[in-house]
Amino acid sequence: MKKSLGAQTLIFPTPVWCVGSYDKEGQPNVMTIAWGGICCSKPPCLTISLRKATYTYGNILERGAYTVSVPAAKYAEEADYFGIVSGRDVNKFQVTGLTPIRSDLVDAPYVEEFPMVLECKLLHHFEIGLHTQFVGEILDVKVDEDMLSDGGNPDINHVDPIIYATKSRAYHQVGAEITKAFQAGNKFR
Repeated sequence: MKKSLGAQTLIFPTPVWCVGSYDKEGQPNVMTIAWGGICCSKPPCLTISLRKATYTYGNILERGAYTVSVPAAKYAEEADYFGIVSGRDVNKFQVTGLTPIRSDLVDAPYVEEFPMVLECKLLHHFEIGLHTQFVGEILDVKVDEDMLSDGGNPDINHVDPIIYATKSRAYHQVGAEITKAFQAGNKFR
């Protein structure tokens, strides 16, 4: 029997993504989010949800762009830091020693040391309540070459992304492959 937990922000998994933006003075900023996901296949789009109070919120509206850097597990402390301080008060790149790279496609920076980045042009934003949902068209996905499989696609085990458990407020790593998608269910056809 399932126990009702009520309406709350609880789902597994939630991503740990670092959203890059430039402020009005052109200074690079990055913040960590957990509310996000792919929201359209054609055009390829990614959504993130932010509170108006965040520094990144205004930066994205001002510049019309953002990046999403996917941190590897070895950067969990840096990713956590990016989410607990404001870019209004501190240069997060300077403090962590990580490197902001200017996207050549959108007006936003990404984190060089993180193995995967998506460069997004802002298409829409929607006020939902406490959060605003930003929909960005993915103009490019960049992945460190040593993170690619033999087939040329990102290998999840090499990228080693972090996932977040909302209620325990803990970071986790992705587990082992269990079966092949779009194949395992064929036994029920």
